[in-house]
Amino acid sequence: MDLSTTYLGLPLRSPLVVGAAQPLTEDLANLPAMAEAGAGAIVLHSLFEEQIVQEVRDLHYHLEQGTHSYAEALTYTPELQTYVVGPELYLEHVARAKRQVSIPIIASLNGTTLGGWVRYAREIEAAGADALELNLYAVQSNPDRSSAEIEAEYLRVIEGVRREISIPLAVKLSPYFTGLAHFAMACHRAGANGLVLFNRFYQPDIDIESLTVSPNLILSGPQDLRLPLHWMALLHGRFPGSLAATGGVQHPTDAIKLIMAGADIVQSVGALLRHGPGRLRDLEHGLRHWLMDHGYDSLDQLRGSMSQRRCPDPVSYERVNYLREIQTYTPHWHRWESFEPLGTE
Repeated sequence: MDLSTTYLGLPLRSPLVVGAAQPLTEDLANLPAMAEAGAGAIVLHSLFEEQIVQEVRDLHYHLEQGTHSYAEALTYTPELQTYVVGPELYLEHVARAKRQVSIPIIASLNGTTLGGWVRYAREIEAAGADALELNLYAVQSNPDRSSAEIEAEYLRVIEGVRREISIPLAVKLSPYFTGLAHFAMACHRAGANGLVLFNRFYQPDIDIESLTVSPNLILSGPQDLRLPLHWMALLHGRFPGSLAATGGVQHPTDAIKLIMAGADIVQSVGALLRHGPGRLRDLEHGLRHWLMDHGYDSLDQLRGSMSQRRCPDPVSYERVNYLREIQTYTPHWHRWESFEPLGTE
């Protein structure tokens, strides 16, 4: 059974790709295990521009401590520019990852300024990455910034990076765009070779006893599959580049659904964090056998068969299906009388 596919112009042995997650790719020893288990490619964890800026600030602060006590103290420490700071460790990680495995290595970059995005993208390409995934992760909380301004800034970033690198470029989007289909096409015109659907914002929680805001990372599950599946089906056949799905791939059937909707690849993170790299082998085994049992010769026959443009009931992806869902839902209980108000005995 042929499971090969093409993503961002890169030939892959499998549509199962390791998504960006620091616990999966920070330890380079994990990479050969994931390649051996069947990964078609590996997306490294993101380089965040804020981390680079903070490293520089911290080093500058420590180098200046005590230098104003005595004039000659200024000579006790070297100049800041002689220290190795910034993305050097990440770039070395990219280079070493390339030496570890033969499958494509895709770097991930999350920047906050146009200059930062462009500079680091250029250095990541020089380090040997096969492709770059731009992670457009930002919580837009400024009420004075319009959606048009935000989208224009994103497009400038994509255009700037595209001008500086020759390797394939994917853009990882959030679903929070008023006109997502329109913005997807604008990303392509700006230079994106593909889209990754979708980024997950990790909302914090509140500890009501300590009165603190705390992180609360919840790994994706099958319930997170619906949103990328929906938009994958809507964009397939319309978006001219590659489409990658991420979020909720736990079982072979999850990957099958996303490929039916139109995905070129599916990225898995939560399942690998829960079960380890060997989960890729289970996903590939299940995918391969399902295709054989249902008479498929390759993924190309499956891909997009249930997209909006090709499925037997395209209206299911549109607004009218919302009404159908509500009207056909039957709750597990059937009579309001079976419930008593809270606080009664």
